[in-house]
Order: sequence, then structure tokens, then C-alpha cells
Amino acid sequence: MWRNTRMRWGVVSVFLHWLSALAIIGLFALGWWMTGLGYYDSWYNLGPWVHRSIGILLLAGTVARIIWRLVQPTPAGEGSRFEQLAAHLGHIALYAILLLVMGSGYLISTANGRSISVFGWFDVPALVHGLPNQASIAGDIHWYSALALIILAAGHALAAFKHHWINKHDTLIRMINPWYRPRQM
Repeated sequence: MWRNTRMRWGVVSVFLHWLSALAIIGLFALGWWMTGLGYYDSWYNLGPWVHRSIGILLLAGTVARIIWRLVQPTPAGEGSRFEQLAAHLGHIALYAILLLVMGSGYLISTANGRSISVFGWFDVPALVHGLPNQASIAGDIHWYSALALIILAAGHALAAFKHHWINKHDTLIRMINPWYRPRQM
């Protein structure tokens, strides 16, 4: 079951969701850790290179995920109308902030006019560079939007746990197991 149905998420959606979640958590942890590195630390140059490379791959995955979500049906939500609206708006906010984090990261990395090497596999050109205080302004946006993303993602996870344990909904199970047969809604 690769594709979504009105009852459940397909393998592609589930895979992209969890891959994104792991990448976001990993990038946040790596980014926070990198801020404390000293010039003579062995990861001083390697950490940012890995961070940028994974960030670009996450950007490509996020674009693919958004396209996939637009062309696939969305399984019916559970909960009250208010909860369904909050979930919808929360997902839009997650995507918007995620794109803001990655866009600002791109602007930091390309401020000097150099392209971004993605694990040495290919380069992403510096299409926007040389703006006044580009790296500094983009850096502030990157940090605060990354914090907002992690807080919103934590709220997203807590809502999933609430639906699972308190409301006894299938929401979390459907996002973990694409082969699960949901109860009738």
C-alpha cells in the first residue's frame, strides 16, 4: 500500500513523515551542539558540512512530501471539529516553519556567494547572496524558527499521544503502521 486512502496513510507518506521527524530532531541537536564548538575542535568544519548536507536533503524531501500530500487523498481526521481544524492549521504551520528554517539556513550558507556541497555528491548554487547582513539576519531567523519548529513538533507529538492514550483514536497507529486496518469512522 504505497498510496494514501481516505482511511489510512500509505507507505510513502509514513516513510517521509518519520524520515523528516528524525532529520529535524537530528539537525536541531547537531545545530545546537555546533554552537559550542571551538575553532580547534575536529567537528568545527565537519559539523556544519553535515548539517548543511542533511538540511538540503530534508528540503528536497519536504518539497516531495508537500507535492505527494497535494496529489494524494488525506485520511479522515479523528476528534471534534475544533481538533480537526487545529490539526490542519498545525500541519500548515509545521510545513511553513520548516520551510522558513531551511530557507534561512540556505541564506546563511550562501551569504558568501559559495555553493553548498551536499556530501560531495552535488552542489546547490548560491542564487541569493551578498545582501546586507545576510548571514547575521538569516542566522537569527534560522535559530528562532528552529526553536519554534521544535516546540510545535513537540506539541504535534503530544497531541498524537493524547489522541492515542486518552481518546483511544487510531491516529498514531495509522502513522506508524501503513498496513493497519483502522476501525470504521
